[in-house]
Amino acid sequence: MKKCFTIVLLIAFALVANMSLVSADDMWWADAAAPYAGTTIRGVSESTPPSNYVADVLAAQFTELTGINVEFETTSWDQMYSKAINDMEANTGIYDFVYIEQDIIYSYLAQDYLVNLTQFAADNMDLASADYDEMAFTSFADYFKNADGDLFGVPMEAFVKVYLYRKDLFEDADIMAAFEEEYGYPLAPAENFEQYADNAMFFTAYGEMMDMDLWGTTVQGSTGHPASTYEFLESIGPSFGLYNWGINLDAGSAQSANGGALDGDTAVEALSFWLSMLPYAPPEATSSTWDEVASSFAAGRAAQGWVYGENAAWIATDESRSAVTGNVGVRLPVTAPGVIEAAQMGEGYIGYYDGGAFGIPHSSRNKEATLLWLQFIGQPAVQAEWAAAGARITHTATFDDPLIAEQDMKVDGYYTLLEEQGPLFAGAPPFPFHAQVREIIDPFIQRAILGELTPADALSQAAMAVDEELARLGYGM
Repeated sequence: MKKCFTIVLLIAFALVANMSLVSADDMWWADAAAPYAGTTIRGVSESTPPSNYVADVLAAQFTELTGINVEFETTSWDQMYSKAINDMEANTGIYDFVYIEQDIIYSYLAQDYLVNLTQFAADNMDLASADYDEMAFTSFADYFKNADGDLFGVPMEAFVKVYLYRKDLFEDADIMAAFEEEYGYPLAPAENFEQYADNAMFFTAYGEMMDMDLWGTTVQGSTGHPASTYEFLESIGPSFGLYNWGINLDAGSAQSANGGALDGDTAVEALSFWLSMLPYAPPEATSSTWDEVASSFAAGRAAQGWVYGENAAWIATDESRSAVTGNVGVRLPVTAPGVIEAAQMGEGYIGYYDGGAFGIPHSSRNKEATLLWLQFIGQPAVQAEWAAAGARITHTATFDDPLIAEQDMKVDGYYTLLEEQGPLFAGAPPFPFHAQVREIIDPFIQRAILGELTPADALSQAAMAVDEELARLGYGM
């Protein structure tokens, strides 16, 4: 009986000790958040896999620990952007944290919309979590810092736009034989644009012949949304060697005659190729943003395509949403000769390193409570499951997590590609006029998609219009 009692007592002590270890961190969050318990903080973001994980999982976890409620609105990209910027411009304080897309951060910094998180945390040491470290983020966090290295947004997603292809089609013996007979070389994931075009034409014809709902490529070619401009400027253009939107900031010009490149031969070649893929894309291509492209590929409607990496995980693994699970191949995007070598030397890039962060607007009425929230989602403990759910990695240590290693095999090495080849990609150029200039370019790209302008005419007119706006903004003067 004494022995039994001793065992029970030891077990009890072990449980108490374990509870103290488990709850020590929990107690810190509860104590730090005590003055703000019952507060509701509000945020807005685009409805993406990483954001949906925040809404569905992380917000509830944070509320349970702190008593701070999180109302997180996930909506369309255009609604997210307009709601956030309208709130910050009007200083209404509707949102306590907003999604900051990498390419818009320079505009926000120029307008002084955001709280300096590094400084704010230093000024509120009682709210500084020991589990949060700005140095733990990947180099992607550098895109959300000012010239002094201070952080203005906690990275919550980071991914690259990759080349996805259907392994079940590319590795089918009969299909491979038919392709080689027609084109005279083996079928394979494309390594150059000529091969990409052959694949696109072949699979479109194959789908028609076999009465399949199948086309040869995706195209993010919406004629009513800036997604098409983004695909051209941030994916297709760089893969041909067109960088920084073809804008020479020193010269204040996009025209090749004045030192720019938006209307140059490389840009025209890139746009011509991209438009030539439209006949081999699903009919929804001209109304497709990044969301529709992912859905088209997941539905099995394209043999290959340019797809944002944030969608790679669910397309490859989620049978409830994807018809091609287990058959998704991942590769670097196709590039023109010399582009990868230029990127390796730091003289260019092969595509867009996309993603975003959550920042606190100056208009927020609950900055302290929101700082706790951003530190919570920025700590290492929540990263792995978030990365597995949303194909996003913002912490260097996440790459080595066993969960991600397992997921990596299911997504054909996407996470390994992101870790090893991520430096070949780059964020958007540091233009404070990003939105204004993109809006000027939009109609010319869309008219080219509709066939109303040739690629050369579209880019010539776009470059002239961009230069007029740059002159208005004081560049090149």
